[in-house]
Amino acid sequence: MNRQAGRKGAFLNLWRMIGWGTIAALIGLPAVAMQFTREVNWTASDFVFAAVLLGGVGLAFEMAVRASGNIAYRAGAAIALGLSLLLLWANAAVGIAGSENNPVNLWFNLVPLVALIGTLAARLRARGMAAAMVVAALAQLLAGVIAQSQGHFTWVFTGLWMCGWLASAWLLRRAAQTV
Repeated sequence: MNRQAGRKGAFLNLWRMIGWGTIAALIGLPAVAMQFTREVNWTASDFVFAAVLLGGVGLAFEMAVRASGNIAYRAGAAIALGLSLLLLWANAAVGIAGSENNPVNLWFNLVPLVALIGTLAARLRARGMAAAMVVAALAQLLAGVIAQSQGHFTWVFTGLWMCGWLASAWLLRRAAQTV
């Protein structure tokens, strides 16, 4: 192994350690906060949910990094994973439409599932993933329309997330063009 490859490997391992360390810290932070305030009151299921969600996103990003060295591909995947994480977390914590117990919120939970199914159907190939992110943007719009039909104003959230899905699609499309 040449010297430059060794430095690149060490650099990537450093980023992996930072990423997984951040995930561990985010999961452990509520446990520490619970020692100092009653405002934070997580149950075991909350910690399991956080570990599965954050760990799943971490593993999915590891797969994306291994699938392509293209920076646009990695950025597109990171945006999609970040959108999925934040959407699911916000929806579980407080709900997008009303409270977290509102059944309309289930429609928003389907959007990351649409992105995941499309990504798997594309076999992690950039062109197919780009199409999957466009479909996720349309699914986001549909969820917003359904929420609006039930009397919930979610257009700001819906618009921001649609822009995110489309930005991911654009980056993945750029990655497909460079291959």
